[in-house]
Amino acid sequence: MDIKNLISNCIAEALKSLYNIDQAPDTIVLQETKREFTGDYTLVVFPYVKAAHKAPEAVAQEIGQWVTERLPQLKSFSVIKGFLNFEIADSYWLNFVSDFYSDTAFGTTKAASDDTPVVVEYSSPNTNKPLHLGHIRNNLLGWSVSQLLVANGANVKKVNLVNDRGIHICKSMLAWLKYGNGETPESSGMKGDHLVGKYYVEFDKHYKEEVKALMESGVEEEQAKKDAPLMVSAQQMLKRWEEGDAEVRALWEKMNGWVYAGFDETYRRLGVGFDKIYYESQTYLLGKELVQKGLDLGVLYRKDDGSVWCDLTGDGLDQKLLLRRDGTSVYMTQDLGTALLRHNEFGAEQLIYVVGNEQDYHFKVLKLILGKLGFDWADKVYHLSYGMVELPNGKMKSREGTVVDADDLISEMEQTAAEMTREHGKNDDFSEDELAHLHHILALGALKYFILKVDPTKNMLFNPAESIDFNGNTGPFIQYTHARIRSIVRKAGNIGAPVVSNIILNEKERAVIKVLHELPDTIKSAAQSFSPAMIANYSYDLAKAFNSFYQDTPILRETNENVKHFRVQLCSFVANTLKNTMNILGIEVPEKM
Repeated sequence: MDIKNLISNCIAEALKSLYNIDQAPDTIVLQETKREFTGDYTLVVFPYVKAAHKAPEAVAQEIGQWVTERLPQLKSFSVIKGFLNFEIADSYWLNFVSDFYSDTAFGTTKAASDDTPVVVEYSSPNTNKPLHLGHIRNNLLGWSVSQLLVANGANVKKVNLVNDRGIHICKSMLAWLKYGNGETPESSGMKGDHLVGKYYVEFDKHYKEEVKALMESGVEEEQAKKDAPLMVSAQQMLKRWEEGDAEVRALWEKMNGWVYAGFDETYRRLGVGFDKIYYESQTYLLGKELVQKGLDLGVLYRKDDGSVWCDLTGDGLDQKLLLRRDGTSVYMTQDLGTALLRHNEFGAEQLIYVVGNEQDYHFKVLKLILGKLGFDWADKVYHLSYGMVELPNGKMKSREGTVVDADDLISEMEQTAAEMTREHGKNDDFSEDELAHLHHILALGALKYFILKVDPTKNMLFNPAESIDFNGNTGPFIQYTHARIRSIVRKAGNIGAPVVSNIILNEKERAVIKVLHELPDTIKSAAQSFSPAMIANYSYDLAKAFNSFYQDTPILRETNENVKHFRVQLCSFVANTLKNTMNILGIEVPEKM
């Protein structure tokens, strides 16, 4: 049991003994003591004053005296009005370091092999365009949340649902047929996903020209958008696809194959992956079966034009389309089918969808319809809604070709990392392969950390130059700190076990140890809130505390061998922890720089 739990339990006993107050230990709130006061943890006693019939200072004094007499781990207590501050004895902190400095799994919990899995869906790209900066946030968040849940003891299955069918896919296919002249990834030298994305942009360009021409002939804008020949042809192609037309299916398989090869390369460079990949083309039919079930149950209804809807006005929403009048399905149709498929396959504890906040409405509807269809596990569906990524010059639009391509961004970040390492002289004694690897992990460290340090629910502005700075709250700063520590430990060589009873901690050592001590609680809290940002900022706090300690405290130059050995142990503890927390973020830390 850690010191906070020990203190909470003892406070609960004190409240019962002194004032006959019953309070569960896990409801007692201990705060970090403010820096201007002596102490480590603070109890606010005002809630107990009325029952105790005493002044706040007296209540704090009595509880403090009662607790410190019974916990040898406490050095002292102090009272500032109604605030009771406990100071932890050095012996506790020293033993903590001695017990855990070499534990590479400290702070994490291992899942049992038979634990019910948590399914996390992320990425979910469309096969009509390459991955861009918005997809990067999705992939990094999904991967990191999965790692975070694993660190907190969950059995996680990472899945990807590829949106490989639909009107948007047909737009790229149609544009390639009309304007492509047989172009292929091999003939063009382009990655397959980039090539298909090129024709998605081509469709939009020609489609806008057709809409403009119709409007100039007197057609209203909304009607012009429906009547534009390209849009009509794309809708006809989708219908032919759903009817199994051999020619359309062959083209679809060829172009999707190009895209998958491109996606795989981008995923590899990003360092993300999946336990299973689903394809909408294989799940939407199950969704159609559920629509029929809904019609049979009277939960859904068919309009005169043949389209199928769910009336959610009684739930405070509106009416939701599930099948178009021509019988083709919509996103909701396949999401219903995919949810059922995953539930049946995994018996999941939770189905987590990592999807941007523009789809908040969609997932409210998904849960409601699943519930109306009689699935009692509908409440297990959780939408991990995150904010959009914007650039200094505004939002990105795929159809207009104004996105920041993921591959281009990674390459640019690697180039910037190479320039920064040369500028800072951090590339001595590296082979060319080692340098290339260093530049890659620094680039990804900068990219991933900058994105993941922001609360997932918030929109964010991505600034590549700011992200790769070796100073401040950045990935490279933490990566460099880790490399520095590993260098210290290597130079120290084999050390003996220090006699901790003979060591007196200084302020900077205590500050580092206290941050280390918070790791288990931080992982637990971050997992409960699905927030890698808490892990990112914990990593920064630890690196910052270590650098402050390093600047003021001799380590290898320490003349007292016992103290030196302890400080090397502390360094190892910090390095192991930084490696683990950055791993949760999907970031590799270098052993040297």
